[in-house]
Amino acid sequence: VRAGWLDKNPPQGSYIYQRRWVKLDAEHLRYFDSEKDAYSKRFIPVSSISRITSVGDQKFEVITHNRNFVFRAESDADRNEWIRTLQQVAEERRRTLMSPSCSGAPTELPDRSGFLELRGFKHKLFVVVAGDKVLLYKNAEDYRLGIGITYIEMNVGNVKEVDRRGFDLTTPYRTFSFAADSEQEKEEWVEAMQQSIAEALSNSEVAERIWALESNRSCADCGSPKPDWASINLCVVICKRCAGEHRGLGPSISKVRSLKMDRKVWTEELIQLFHHIGNAVANQFWAANVPPSESIGPGSGSQERRRFLTAKYREGKYRRYHPLFGNQEELDRALCAAVTTGDLAETQALLFCGAAVSCATGDPQCPTPLALAQRSGQRLQMEFLLHNRSSGRRGPVLGMGSSGPIASPLHPVAEFSRRWCTLQDGLLSYYESDRSAAPNGELRAEEMVCLVHNAPHAHGIENTFEVYMESERLYLFGLENPDSAREWLKSIAKSFVHPCAEELLALDFERIGRLHYKGGLNLERAKEGWFALVGSVLHVCFPDSERQEPLQLRKLQELCAGVWWRIGSRAEARLPGRTLYIQGERKLDFLGWVQAIQKAAGSSGDTLSEQQLTEADVPLLVDRCIDYITQCGLTSEGIYRKSGQNSKTTSLLEMLRRDARSVRLKEGEHHVDDVANTLKRFFRDLGDGLFTRRWGPDWMRATALEDEELKISEYRRLLGTLPTVNRATLKALINHLFRVQRFSGENQMNTHNLAIVFGPTLFQMDGKDYKAGRVVEDLISHYVKIFNVNDQEMKKQQDEITAIMKMREAASSGTQQAGDFICTVYLEEKKTEAEQHVKIPATMTAEELTFEILDRRKVVMKEKDYWSCYEVNEREEAERPLHYSEKVL
Repeated sequence: VRAGWLDKNPPQGSYIYQRRWVKLDAEHLRYFDSEKDAYSKRFIPVSSISRITSVGDQKFEVITHNRNFVFRAESDADRNEWIRTLQQVAEERRRTLMSPSCSGAPTELPDRSGFLELRGFKHKLFVVVAGDKVLLYKNAEDYRLGIGITYIEMNVGNVKEVDRRGFDLTTPYRTFSFAADSEQEKEEWVEAMQQSIAEALSNSEVAERIWALESNRSCADCGSPKPDWASINLCVVICKRCAGEHRGLGPSISKVRSLKMDRKVWTEELIQLFHHIGNAVANQFWAANVPPSESIGPGSGSQERRRFLTAKYREGKYRRYHPLFGNQEELDRALCAAVTTGDLAETQALLFCGAAVSCATGDPQCPTPLALAQRSGQRLQMEFLLHNRSSGRRGPVLGMGSSGPIASPLHPVAEFSRRWCTLQDGLLSYYESDRSAAPNGELRAEEMVCLVHNAPHAHGIENTFEVYMESERLYLFGLENPDSAREWLKSIAKSFVHPCAEELLALDFERIGRLHYKGGLNLERAKEGWFALVGSVLHVCFPDSERQEPLQLRKLQELCAGVWWRIGSRAEARLPGRTLYIQGERKLDFLGWVQAIQKAAGSSGDTLSEQQLTEADVPLLVDRCIDYITQCGLTSEGIYRKSGQNSKTTSLLEMLRRDARSVRLKEGEHHVDDVANTLKRFFRDLGDGLFTRRWGPDWMRATALEDEELKISEYRRLLGTLPTVNRATLKALINHLFRVQRFSGENQMNTHNLAIVFGPTLFQMDGKDYKAGRVVEDLISHYVKIFNVNDQEMKKQQDEITAIMKMREAASSGTQQAGDFICTVYLEEKKTEAEQHVKIPATMTAEELTFEILDRRKVVMKEKDYWSCYEVNEREEAERPLHYSEKVL
């Protein structure tokens, strides 16, 4: 729209203007070092500009909602022209935005975002991959505001891995050299950028034609603009995030394709079908009765989307029911009549209210609705029926027994075939029918490696299970009766599970199978063990153990998965007090195990017992916040009374709830008030509360007891009634508040002030009744007696506080770098000439230390060399190899 030279005032308030080449287009105001540069030094979204004002001789100010930029033109006339053009473009932008926003933040949700090192910059940059662009920001706050450094159009980009953590994004104009924190992160970034390039190079012709219909220009489910995915059997255009959840529904419900990349699927008939049905007609049926409280928007999370899409398409909760719903014969007859006309909406309503797509027509020459549509010349009806042939309403009826029902069939498609199955002498056979003499196929028990019981309706049938074979084949079976499914599952498991692991068969397992493992002090050779997953507990039968061992995955400290195909796949599960290496020889079932363990190790609800836990049964989220505030906020004035920023609290709480194990709270990145607010909000929103709904009133009634000893005794009794996790969490929290009030001289938060804040929070009340505060005040005041804290615990607590305060004083005075240790490391043997003194920060991994030592000693790594880092106890009686991604300290 306009470009030219302007002088820009630096944001620090300096009066030294810098000459910049400034460009204005419909979306951004950008400035560059020179007119030849392809990439800007800064870009400001036009949508974030609230005002443009004249501020004196030749100068004008661009005012956004959070930041101001001052420019100086060569003359007053030039300045006035810039102001006029900017005002005009900003006004046009406001009119074209579908939903005006007070923030300049990007509307397109990122495919990946996070911090990366970039050569040429002192500090890490916040990098975002969104659609066909990569955007660079100084920090996460700038990303939220939408004010960035530059963006890279990926249609000219190429990504290349450079070393363990580094990769280059090369364009014809410049090479961007990035470095991630780990090799795994680097691979994820490279994959995200390669997908962005694929999207940039994809063909937009189909998308443009589909978008020609106005209702198809926004996602049918959440309303996001320019959706470039579609469900070809439901005839809805959807955004990338909703497309991911559609895939989770299974191909029997929704067949997802890209408008830009799946070129072959988009025939002329299918494009025309989307013009006749599309989002408007489809939603008149599927979304006829959506309550406002249940609808989703562009910013909705994955869980909300999954809930809504399951209700919308799998359960048909919001659909407009056809008058013939429930009458199968009439539905089928009406479908046969509808397909001979051009009424696609009627065909859609009949089909998704229960009409059978392949019902008998009664016409020998046209036995199916598809044949009727073909004879009538209804090409679009044919296209719609073809894409919905397998979108069944009912699956096969399956079961077991020599004269009983019938079993079902095979992967890779979730379109089931009815089969008769038998299980005898360790051989699972499936036949065309119960009268067939020879089986279609056989599965031998000794070749089975894993058995999985799927969640209901995972593959379009109520009950399904999967059998994984040594040959990397996966067989999928389904039954409509849950009791029969469980019976089959137990029988098949009994046929292939080793007798030493028979007690696993008594469990209500979701997944059972054999894997190789290493653990304890003997890490030379992997042994075969039997594993069963039940909820959040992994039950393991080791060959040298008399009984199965339950491992609580919510207490998992770390899970690292890696793949080395020469020696198989391996995952490392670090549990309290031990590290277990699990190794798989087959990619298919091993990745299933890793994903299942990751899911089981996560938080699954809003009660305390459903959170990720520490070894002491305290939610990891609570432990992370308490630990950070103990280290960085004990002396912060008004800690817990000040609220912190609402947006940062919401974002942090969401990250911690999703996976507290992966969140590292760092000074400088997280403010203590935001972390404190996160902890308070967690307790306020907690399902069933910390004191529980059942016992909460009893705690408050105890405050009326005048005799202090009686009151303490009653508190101790009530403490014993709480569930284990609630009791451990309450002790951890009161222990923390006991520490906080000991610094009340600095933080101004004595016991009474903390009680005023935490009483209503923990009891989830409005704060008008001080009984809740009285309980908290009593618990802090009598912490030692109520929680039976002995002298040793008190001394340990005091030593920890003293150490933390000393480290903070040293760090603030610059005398040492807090958290770094000087360690002696030996190369291959413990000799003076082999030792190296290394400064090891808290974040250094075993891999990084190994490479540093080899670099220092100028050791050249050969192709088949394997180096490991070991930790050895003081007397050299035992040693343990560190996993390459494990932190040395």
